[in-house]
Amino acid sequence: MKTYIALLRGINVSGRKKIKMADLRAHLQELHFQNIRTYVQSGNVIFESMESSPVGVAAMVEKKIQEKYGFDVVALVKMRQELVQVLENNPFLKDRQEDTSRLYVTFLAEHPSRECLKKLEEINDSPEEFILDGKDIYFFSPLGYGKAKMNNNFFEQKLKVAATTRNWNTINKLVDLAGE
Repeated sequence: MKTYIALLRGINVSGRKKIKMADLRAHLQELHFQNIRTYVQSGNVIFESMESSPVGVAAMVEKKIQEKYGFDVVALVKMRQELVQVLENNPFLKDRQEDTSRLYVTFLAEHPSRECLKKLEEINDSPEEFILDGKDIYFFSPLGYGKAKMNNNFFEQKLKVAATTRNWNTINKLVDLAGE
């Protein structure tokens, strides 16, 4: 069994795409996932599966949600070690010591095109800062995420890929809940 962490994009936000976590856990049991746990209401799920591919697991989760609720949700599925690497490699903490309550990571579903990356690199919305590392965008917003111009929708529109964002504390908690 492998432990996976699913990050669902855009559920239970502003009264749209409502999914009760107890119901979600029950639906994922239908996929033969085990030891299913959720964290907060925004679509963070830790579980074990015999499936060997995070991409395959993501497709299963997305299909199940579509089947049960009739709407599409992007599921980005990560292994615990991937999130550990995100925690260890944050340039805002390695090279600087920024306030962790102002740190976020946007997880991209796929690598953006070079053209989109080039356009993104030309944007400066100081004091907000971002650093792209593969399919992860480390984001520092000194004024908080609620006032951020460079939010999840911004990155999705500029890079033309699906994404979901989590704050630093949530990523730490997910790693803890996923255990060793």
